[in-house]
Amino acid sequence: MIDAHIHADCRPYEDFERMAVAGIESALTLAHDPMRMTTPAVVLDHFYRILENDFKRAKSNGIILKAALGLHPRSICQDYKLVLRKLPWFLDHDEVIALGEVGLETASDLERQVFRTQLQMADELDMKVAVHTPRRNKREITIKTLSIIEGNIDPALVVVDHVDPSIIDLVADFKGMLGITVQPQKMTPTEAVELLEGTFDDYGPERFMLDSDMSSSPSDPLSVPKTVHELKLAGWDDKKIEMLSHQNAAKFYGL
Repeated sequence: MIDAHIHADCRPYEDFERMAVAGIESALTLAHDPMRMTTPAVVLDHFYRILENDFKRAKSNGIILKAALGLHPRSICQDYKLVLRKLPWFLDHDEVIALGEVGLETASDLERQVFRTQLQMADELDMKVAVHTPRRNKREITIKTLSIIEGNIDPALVVVDHVDPSIIDLVADFKGMLGITVQPQKMTPTEAVELLEGTFDDYGPERFMLDSDMSSSPSDPLSVPKTVHELKLAGWDDKKIEMLSHQNAAKFYGL
């Protein structure tokens, strides 16, 4: 199994052990806003922390951890342009396989500008992008998010994450990947199965991937294994479960 979206810097060592025991072999950790991201130095130190510490903790438990780095909409600091100038250097790191987590939180003019700039950067680098969708005003902001994606990058390079019933219809014709986040306060494993029952085949089974988004928010490092368990109980074919829990993310990110 692959957990396609985590924030490893917020989690204890023991979580990696639990994930490995449950059958998770790989995971992608993304940049986000673990503290007050007030200056470029704080944001860049966050990037360094991901590159210098979290891979070792995962590897010692047998998990292959890769990273996505980018300026999260809640991390746009003063002098953010300095972060964007340095970002390509971080993206060139061997363990960094995507740009993210980026997107819109409130859809302010500044957020949209920073989002566009990073999408264009990824497009030029032919790099995959993990895109955030917010909890609040999710549908309205997702519409704006999709519009910006279409105008600035090949959608085939993009995964739109935290897809739930409130926006699933908006991404029916989106040409990129869809992340299903199973996390307390977002979606339970049972709710994820219900969502997938009606969309997996119709939307294209190769477009979905599972993740836990485990972070400092209420989280469950076993969200992906628990969802796989619920899929098996619901009678899902092993091939479809393999696509959803491993194959699609592995192919998209090159894991």
